[in-house]
Amino acid sequence: MVKCTFSGEEIEPGTGMIFVTKEGKALYFKNKKCEKSYLKLKRKPITTRWSKRYIKRQ
Repeated sequence: MVKCTFSGEEIEPGTGMIFVTKEGKALYFKNKKCEKSYLKLKRKPITTRWSKRYIKRQ
């Protein structure tokens, strides 16, 4: 299974979304909340409390 680019959570088959940048890099998102936080709001996963990357750092 693939992990979410933002939250680090596993994405179940048949769910989630893939965003491909102009450079050809694929970004995987579990839900719209992760996609919006990463792309539109420019949040960093390390500083977002609900992401697994924040929890691992603490």
